Amino acid sequence: MTDLTSMTIAEAKAGLANKSFTSLELTDAHLAAIEAARSLNAFVLETPDQARAMARAIDAKIAKGEGGPLAGIPLGIKDLFATKDVRTTACSKILGNFVPPYESTVTSQLWRDGAVPRRWASSRPMGVVRAGASWRSRPRSTRPGRSRAPRAMPRS
Repeated sequence: MTDLTSMTIAEAKAGLANKSFTSLELTDAHLAAIEAARSLNAFVLETPDQARAMARAIDAKIAKGEGGPLAGIPLGIKDLFATKDVRTTACSKILGNFVPPYESTVTSQLWRDGAVPRRWASSRPMGVVRAGASWRSRPRSTRPGRSRAPRAMPRS
């Protein structure tokens, strides 16, 4: 079997559909890979229990032939989107320990479609790029040290 963390979304969807693996197994593989790369400082918040609970719920839906277009697919969510009952700071010290009592449109639609949150990804404070900066400049967050991408992803 292909490494569960190096598949495309299409490959992961096919594997889930033909029951080569479960959403929980896929989620656990991604959580383990993120744990192994912790030194990259790429995620600001860890919610593995929530991710596993959502993966189990999606597995039950998939078993019944239900689930949305992203059913069982683990995604990294930027810390810019309000997520109900999960600390959401937009990587800014201004928001400190803000826990929104509501869900953003972006995340509510991802959950509706069956996506599974791995962790909340780092970004620039409030998602703002300073004047004169390019996408090549290094991301910073409220976590100590700089965030680094785990690998250079091809741009399409």
